Amino acid sequence: MSELVDYMQQLGKRAKAAARVIASADTGVKNKALDVMASEIELRQKTILDANALDMKAGKDNGLDEALLDRLELNEERVQAMAEGLRQIIALPDPVGEISHVNARPSGIKVGQMRVPLGVIGIIYESRPNVTADAAALCLKSGNASILRGGSEAKHSNQAIAACISKGLEAAGLPVEVVQVIETTDREAVGELIRMEDSVDVIIPRGGKGLIERITKEARVPVIKHLHGVCHVYIDDKADKEMAKSIAFNAKTQRYGTCNTMETLLVAEGIADNILPELAAMYQAENVELRGCDRTCQILPTCIKATDADWDEEYLAPILSIRVVGDIDAAMDHIHHHSSGHTETIVTDDYSNSMRFLREVDSSSVMVNASTRFADGFEYGLGGEIGISTNKLHARGPVGLEGLTTQKYIVFGEGHIRQ
Repeated sequence: MSELVDYMQQLGKRAKAAARVIASADTGVKNKALDVMASEIELRQKTILDANALDMKAGKDNGLDEALLDRLELNEERVQAMAEGLRQIIALPDPVGEISHVNARPSGIKVGQMRVPLGVIGIIYESRPNVTADAAALCLKSGNASILRGGSEAKHSNQAIAACISKGLEAAGLPVEVVQVIETTDREAVGELIRMEDSVDVIIPRGGKGLIERITKEARVPVIKHLHGVCHVYIDDKADKEMAKSIAFNAKTQRYGTCNTMETLLVAEGIADNILPELAAMYQAENVELRGCDRTCQILPTCIKATDADWDEEYLAPILSIRVVGDIDAAMDHIHHHSSGHTETIVTDDYSNSMRFLREVDSSSVMVNASTRFADGFEYGLGGEIGISTNKLHARGPVGLEGLTTQKYIVFGEGHIRQ
């Protein structure tokens, strides 16, 4: 057995043992660990930022693009947000052990369901070091052990955050193996992790399309995933113009390098001439490159002609594709063919159109009169998320505590035997 394989197998064995401990841990114990982790992150802010500065310098030297650098960068606000995210999770109800749907059967037994942890969760992610804290905390509160594999570009940041996590586990009397951060940057560690069927129960990849396609193709362990975020905003011809401008602008420009950023704007023919010139001026003031269909280019002469590939592109950059459509049916047809199933928004004052959009658009989050940027676990009240799933099984949308558990049937009897 090679040194790397042996290392990974040992991680798996320790995680499996730790999973039994954390699965039965009291809510108060888990919350104490999270509280100490949050405090340690605040106390060690300078250490974390210094480590991140090393990663940022290496990233720039190695030619990381702007979207990845944006995801990699930490500042005081983002470090504080990590600590706040942990405290949000403390405030959430513990799903483990929750009993529901108890029904008496004709035989006299009572049958219900109990929510239980998944076990050991392997999480593979790129760039964002805040995922280390978010993932560890969500897995911990939901009673799971975790094996975290961050990208090599964030190795210093991840290890600095991992030290805070270990302190929290120790303070609560929990095994430090409840959360293990893979130390090696060898890419083969990922290949080994996704084949560890005996010790890992589920894999959650967070990163670029290439990474997730590889994990999905090669994994022997079940995967909760989303490939990419091609999100749409549709401005209906019955939309409030000022609201539509505000939402469409925010959905694109509030932050470019995230999976819930709008990549395609769909505008109803009846409002296009009126709203697009003003929106274009707002985008151009932010240096957003516009690519449009023929009708869009007629309305906006400076717009670049969109190619077929643009409608399927996750830019993660200040680039936006725009299509003028005949009506809500044409908009939903476009979304059906080009969406990645992440998040779509309709801006409209028409109740019937809004309800049709909610019912008929098949994405993990569908919104009415709100920016796609709200498709986020923290904003949904989940206290953070471990990822956004476009799977239909077993979790869909932002994956918080409940998405990291499953259910088992429980039966109450009083000496009942089957006749």
